[in-house]
Amino acid sequence: MSESRSAPQDRLATGVAGLDDVLHGGLPAQRMYLLQGDPGAGKSTLALQFLREGARQGERVLFVSLSETSEELRSVAASHGWSLDGVDVLEISTDEEPDESETTLYHPAEVELGQRMRTILEGIDRLRPTRVALDSCADLRLLAQTPLRYRRQILALKRRVERWNCTILLVDVTHAVEPDMLLQSVVHGVFTLEQLAPLFGAERRRIRVQKLRAVKYRGGYHDFSIRTGGLEVYPRLVAAEHRQHAFEGPMSSGVGELDALLGGGPERGTSLLITGPSGVGKSAVATLYARAAAERGDRASVFAFDESRAMFLARARSLGMGIDEQVESGHVVIQQIDPAELSPGEFAHLVRSTTSSRDDRVVVIDSLNGYLNAMPEETFAQLQLHELLTYLAHQGVLAILTLAQHGLVTDATAPIDVSYLTDSVLLLRYFEATGQVRKALSVVKKRSGAHETTIREVLLGPEGVRIGPALTEFQGVLTGSPEYVGRSAAAGHLLPDAP
Repeated sequence: MSESRSAPQDRLATGVAGLDDVLHGGLPAQRMYLLQGDPGAGKSTLALQFLREGARQGERVLFVSLSETSEELRSVAASHGWSLDGVDVLEISTDEEPDESETTLYHPAEVELGQRMRTILEGIDRLRPTRVALDSCADLRLLAQTPLRYRRQILALKRRVERWNCTILLVDVTHAVEPDMLLQSVVHGVFTLEQLAPLFGAERRRIRVQKLRAVKYRGGYHDFSIRTGGLEVYPRLVAAEHRQHAFEGPMSSGVGELDALLGGGPERGTSLLITGPSGVGKSAVATLYARAAAERGDRASVFAFDESRAMFLARARSLGMGIDEQVESGHVVIQQIDPAELSPGEFAHLVRSTTSSRDDRVVVIDSLNGYLNAMPEETFAQLQLHELLTYLAHQGVLAILTLAQHGLVTDATAPIDVSYLTDSVLLLRYFEATGQVRKALSVVKKRSGAHETTIREVLLGPEGVRIGPALTEFQGVLTGSPEYVGRSAAAGHLLPDAP
């Protein structure tokens, strides 16, 4: 019986969209691959997804189990809401003793290894599948006892794969001491899955394409998670892959005085950092831009690390700039982020998928402190943030970041310096004047054009955000301890308190 087989250059979808993105289309067909990783990293789950995708496309697929029973496999599938219909399972029993009555020339392990390999090869010959997953190679390695014998068995399996033009995934555990170079040298590609345990929060998982012959792929580590339904891989964001034409035009906040401070407003496709001590009004100013975008008919997304969605909406209402109507219409989306449960790669994927599906013009990350808490042990947090901001810039999105500084009045410092990554920086400060704690605002940086260099008072109240005239009669406002150098404190340089 003749069967149509894929040409070697064809790609096979893995059943994991993110991994196919990393591979630029999927796995080259009719090759042997090694899937290695720590226990619990998701190797068997990925192998099952690979086979189920083949069954979905009408292919004959085979799962060879050396370490689990068919019942255990079906239990794993059921936990993901899957059915193994269309997936042939070849269960190789490991509790049967080899028959030593016919020979005394060979070690029992050698006899058992031969029996296992014959069963596997006969199963492939009989079913002629296009996809095979063998879980796991650790059993064969233990039976082989020597590297030479193990290599010969794997090569025999590889020749059978080539004969029947099928694609096989070898599942193996990562060696604690050194990698299995013998097996890695035989296969066409190597995929390494890791499970990391942070000091606090949920476990983090990541995958790396360690080797893939004659195929271009996206290198490096890619975060992934295991949800009900299988693996979700979040390809590492490479901003250069998403370039679009240049965008121009300032983005208004809806407050004329604030726009004037920023020389008309931050440009579309740029980033704005709003920094200052806790409670000084950073989130309120960021909300202005999201609300103004919605009122223009554009869309905005807010990723809130530090407060709940309900609290965000309540605060906006208390300041006279409620956005409930805009949220209800879908022009503004507020997503509450739990930094202890989210990896950096997953967050970048969330931002990318949200903004692209909604065609957002404004994205607010409130705050960077929460973002950094999502990756306390990450070495390259700033590089990941740089890629994210560059991607948003390529999409013509105004990215607004808030960053809380340590200290309330004097000696305020930021936990990380990201000012060089952003195009504009808006600085808010507390200062004392006329026996009251006041708030001041100034623009300290804008790459895309001129801006005011004055320091103005800002007042948050039921009437919204109000910006006062320049504080020309005070010296040292940004230090928190200003000195009055004018003739009259009531000369209109301080905003009257809200009623």
